[in-house]
Amino acid sequence: MQRLLQLPASAVNMVKTAQGQEEAKSPVLTPDGSQATWYSAVRPDELRHLRAGGEVEDAGASAEEGANTGGQAQPLRHDDLKEMLDSNKDSLKLEAMKRIVAMMARGKNASDLFPAVVKNVACKNIEVKKLVYVYLVRYAEEQQDLALLSISTFQRGLKDPNQLIRASALRVLSSIRVTIIIPIMMLAIKDAASDMSPYVRKTAAHAIPKLYSLDPEQKEPLIEVIEKLLADKTTLVAGSVVMAFEGVCPERIDLIHKNYRKLCNLLIDVEEWGQVVIINMLTRYARTQFLNPNANEVLLEEGEEKEFYGSDEEEGKEEKVEKKKPYVMDPDHRLLLRNTKPLLQSRNAAVVMAVAQLYFHLAPKAEVGVTAKALVRLLRSHSEVQFVVLQNVATMSIKRKGMFETYLKSFYIRSTDPTQIKVLKLEVLTNLATETSISIILREFQTYIKSMDKDFVAATIQAIGRCATNIGEVRDTCLNGLVQLLSNRDELVVAESVVVIKKLLQMQPEQHSDIIKHMAKLIENIQVPMARASILWLIGEYCEHVPKIAPDVLRKMAKSFTSEEDIVKLQILNLAAKLYLTNSKQTKLLTQYVLNLAKYDQNYDIRDRARFIRQLIVPTDKGGALSKYAKKLFLALKPAPILESPFKDRDHFQLGSLSHLLNVKAGGYQELPDWPETAPDPSVRNVEVMDKRKEKKKVEKPFYSDSEDESRLTESADSDSNTGSGSESSSATEESDSGSKSEDSGGESESEQQEKPNRKNGLELLKLFWHSRVLFVCILPCSAQTISPTFSSLKTYELLHRLTGEGLAVGYCFGRQPFVRDPHMVTVQIQFTNHMDTEARNLRVREPRLQSGMRIKEFPEIEVLPPGETVTTVMGIDFCDSTQAANFQLCTHTRKFCVSIQPPVGELMAPVFMLENEFKKEQGQLMGMNEIKETLVLGEACQSDYAIVQRVTAAANVGQVPCGSDQEFAGKTMTSNSLVLVTVITKRDRTAQLTVNCEKMVIGTMLVKDILHALSQ
Repeated sequence: MQRLLQLPASAVNMVKTAQGQEEAKSPVLTPDGSQATWYSAVRPDELRHLRAGGEVEDAGASAEEGANTGGQAQPLRHDDLKEMLDSNKDSLKLEAMKRIVAMMARGKNASDLFPAVVKNVACKNIEVKKLVYVYLVRYAEEQQDLALLSISTFQRGLKDPNQLIRASALRVLSSIRVTIIIPIMMLAIKDAASDMSPYVRKTAAHAIPKLYSLDPEQKEPLIEVIEKLLADKTTLVAGSVVMAFEGVCPERIDLIHKNYRKLCNLLIDVEEWGQVVIINMLTRYARTQFLNPNANEVLLEEGEEKEFYGSDEEEGKEEKVEKKKPYVMDPDHRLLLRNTKPLLQSRNAAVVMAVAQLYFHLAPKAEVGVTAKALVRLLRSHSEVQFVVLQNVATMSIKRKGMFETYLKSFYIRSTDPTQIKVLKLEVLTNLATETSISIILREFQTYIKSMDKDFVAATIQAIGRCATNIGEVRDTCLNGLVQLLSNRDELVVAESVVVIKKLLQMQPEQHSDIIKHMAKLIENIQVPMARASILWLIGEYCEHVPKIAPDVLRKMAKSFTSEEDIVKLQILNLAAKLYLTNSKQTKLLTQYVLNLAKYDQNYDIRDRARFIRQLIVPTDKGGALSKYAKKLFLALKPAPILESPFKDRDHFQLGSLSHLLNVKAGGYQELPDWPETAPDPSVRNVEVMDKRKEKKKVEKPFYSDSEDESRLTESADSDSNTGSGSESSSATEESDSGSKSEDSGGESESEQQEKPNRKNGLELLKLFWHSRVLFVCILPCSAQTISPTFSSLKTYELLHRLTGEGLAVGYCFGRQPFVRDPHMVTVQIQFTNHMDTEARNLRVREPRLQSGMRIKEFPEIEVLPPGETVTTVMGIDFCDSTQAANFQLCTHTRKFCVSIQPPVGELMAPVFMLENEFKKEQGQLMGMNEIKETLVLGEACQSDYAIVQRVTAAANVGQVPCGSDQEFAGKTMTSNSLVLVTVITKRDRTAQLTVNCEKMVIGTMLVKDILHALSQ
């Protein structure tokens, strides 16, 4: 330092100049994510190149002045920047924009440059345009009128080939808070939601809450955009769209159903702040869709408290407890817990805290402990992070005390910790205190009392009192230790000890009369009002234990009554009243003296208390009806105070939220829903997967010809071939093909005679086909066999995802063939695929949980499934003509998975061969309430008879009535054999009338909805 002082002034200026240049060239990030540097101020010899229009000014003098004042170059003035922005050279514009953005980064106001900047929004240079949009996003809301003048340029920017320009244009457009451009913003958001770039779609999601706050009436159109973006499979968009969902329509959980599993699987790859938003949203979603995993423990605890002799109602409750004991976690619930667990290793404290609160609110008690290690790791972070984490740990340690017991030493207090951190660690240590660890904790507390931080010492004394209250074995030890503190030189320590001792003595006053006498002697030395008031309350409450000391204390207090604090005066009045009632001979005059002093006190509370006590304890001739109850009022037994943690009732707020931190409901906070009593339908989260390759193949080579007769004769056969089982052999396929060929030839011979009802040849062939179809089906064995080509041709559903099944993927489809062992059962084909590196063994069904009337026939056990192999087997389920799910466990040699199969209503029936006359006759008997009619507009893909037949037979397992005048289909339910008749009458204006006749009105109503949906697409 001395050598530096000896240097000449010019050398010191050179050092300062070099430092200034290094600071000016500090690295920053540009909007496109690349690295750039802030440019230093212009040198005097370069200033002439920065003037527009050839004007040159001599800036050497100003530069020399700057060097003399500190050696740092002066930044350009706003006028110079405006000239650079008006220049024709892109390099000057780029230089000016970099300087303006640097000013914004330093917090300087650059709003007066808005007119000069906004003119360059149409610049062709992409780098300049990026920086212009960065500036406009910051100041567009302040300069709305000028921003509106360039609205057309922003709209052109939405079509720019560069994704960053499109996103920036949308960001600026959504920053202009003017209601007149709401339609333009809405169109821009809709277009951006369909953009090819995920970055632009992410920006669209960010713009949705802005538009909603500007105009809440746009909620419904915005929900449609949110629903579209929720289906996006890119991780860049997921977090942003969930944030928009939370800001616009958090109550619409139906939008999450189909995307729940996708969000769970994408969670690990989403950006950190997106992970926090998604986890918090999924926490509330899971609380509405899954059962409480800890409900059985609560019921069992209630059952243990039941007395030996109970009433019938209690016995009924006990039966309910026993019935509810078996709990099987929903696979989707387990999926959420499994996919969030790896995020406990995240470097972001907010992500770890979000996962911890999810486990605390959703996981079984035995699994919550996995979050403890991650939370303890966060205690090595900054003090702000520690404060938030300890707030949540304090709440968790009350309900889940065991999860932090092994990390007790991590909560020991360091001398460098701030006071608020020390107090929170004390709270956690007090909550974790047990009979085994209390000795260690009390030894720590003895050290903390010697601290110089008085607030921390007071909190420690309170913690000792709570430990004594919660653990009775150490109550005497804590009380003796607190009594020793009464001789401390620090008045605040003594005062706090008195307050805590007063609370502890209320539990066993008879055994500690010596402590009361000792505290009475301290009344002259302690000056803290709260401590003096506590001692007076103790002496008055237990005056019978110290009959000689109490009157003398009252005498001393009467002398200093006028100089005491209000809280002490009130306790002096109470002491006088209690002594007057118990020892009136010695204290009558003292009491009257104190009441007279209080009568003229400045505080009206004390005056009122004095009048009240005088009328109550001193009877008069006029009244005094309450005087006989004075002893009961003043000397009644008081319950011992319960020293509870201030975090006891905070768990009704969601952990990690601002409301939990403040213990007050903050604005925008969403309540954590209660667990449902019954599990909602899990099938709402199933996503149907269609085999597009098979559909394309069908379109390229249709089964039917275009002639009307041919379609009428063969549509029934096509219905069977489309919905036929995967177990049909190649011979059956060849025979059905030959049958269809003969039907084709028969149809072609009669194509010119469409009105003739006699088509015996075609009908005989159809009958033959129906009987042969049943024959081929009945020959099939029931054992497991590989039938993957036919399986892929049917509509498949996911039974067990390979992530949930730990490498085992299971799908299923409805074979639409009679089940060999029971004709009333629906045939379900189950396909197992082993994605693991090891064999899967002993695949079987166990513990079916079915509704009343439902039955299940398990598939034969699959002993071994090699890695990479696929096998398909068949099982039968009697759904009892209902769409309720069949729940069962799918077991391997090591694991059990809870799965469910829920059938569409169209799979609960089988096709029936019926002539048109029979169809009309049966339809006539199912009129009135058994008939449902709907009018619909046919979709563009349903303009031909072939397409209508294909859609109807795909939606329901019914057969077409041959030779009918309209599109007529017949079937019967599997369990009750109730007829289901479907009629589709097409009209010229692309409309059609759909009629469904069925004895079971529920099935008829659901079938109408499915067919309407199929024909409208």
